[in-house]
Amino acid sequence: MSVSVVVAGGGSAGHIEPTLAVADAVRRLAPDARVTALGTEKGGLDTTLIPARGYPLELIPPVPLPRKPTADLLRLPGKVRAAVRRVREVLREVDADVVVGFGGFVALPAYLGARGRVPIVVHEANARAGLANKVGARFAARVAAATPDTGLPGAELVGIPLRASITGLDRAGLRAKARAEFGLPAEGPVLLAFGGSLGARTINNAVAEALPGLVDAGIAVLHSYGKAGTPGPDLPGYVARPYLDDMPLAYAAADAVLGRAGAMTVAEVSAVGLPAMYVPLPIGNGEQALNAAPVVAKGGGLLVVDAECDGPRVLAELVPILTDPERLATMGAAARASGHAHAADRMAEIVLEVARG
Repeated sequence: MSVSVVVAGGGSAGHIEPTLAVADAVRRLAPDARVTALGTEKGGLDTTLIPARGYPLELIPPVPLPRKPTADLLRLPGKVRAAVRRVREVLREVDADVVVGFGGFVALPAYLGARGRVPIVVHEANARAGLANKVGARFAARVAAATPDTGLPGAELVGIPLRASITGLDRAGLRAKARAEFGLPAEGPVLLAFGGSLGARTINNAVAEALPGLVDAGIAVLHSYGKAGTPGPDLPGYVARPYLDDMPLAYAAADAVLGRAGAMTVAEVSAVGLPAMYVPLPIGNGEQALNAAPVVAKGGGLLVVDAECDGPRVLAELVPILTDPERLATMGAAARASGHAHAADRMAEIVLEVARG
């Protein structure tokens, strides 16, 4: 008898990608499994990314979620009730055997709607758990985490679930094709710089400032400056795009990365074996620095605070790495060793165990 799995990880790409990676793994391990995704129209990513991967999407009313238990949460009883009511309707319609949540404003209603009705599995991607997962973990059948010490009791360390196009990426085999696709030099080191879909001003400014020095050192740059960002000066070997639709191909073209330290970024960059200079966002509760800490501790990356990330710092840190093939290989191997390439399959195993009782 096939199992019915409901996944709840909509909102940001950082929630959606591990959600879909686990959904894909569930289908690999149990081809007859039925997987349904919960999402909202808020932000638009749910309605574009999830159906594009072939999963039915059921929309629930959005519930804006404060990072911590505050009075703001108490002002949302009507929205919470409406969202929970819709979740319960979906669970009945698909005859759900398990609900899998990945945090965010879709997960909290999913947890509340499933409580006492359908067993729950929680996955926390960040080094510090958010409010939704803190709530869900209290009555979950199983809890999994990407890093140790998330604050969730009883959490199993599994890593971040990643899509097969990342975990199975043959960087060396795709290198020539990737560089030709982006118009990068066939030979010589390439730095991949990015800061999210909207861009990161600090990283963009640092790239622009460092670019003449990088070019002088024989380093090409593939720069995703963001839809709201600004590219650097037009110099030989510099390729600027507002957005990179094919990140695996970008990773294949690169030798090192300059970027933020979101949980998904750190997981993907580590999984493909790229050294990185991580520049955590200077806001929030400091989880981005914690996300990068394990790979940095193993020698697979560097951590530079946002206020110190400028052109001279980029040159000082990355030119010695990018111009030393042996150091590139050593750091790349350390980065890969710090990751959890089989996290999606492990999560799928946990989900199926819970679904089958």
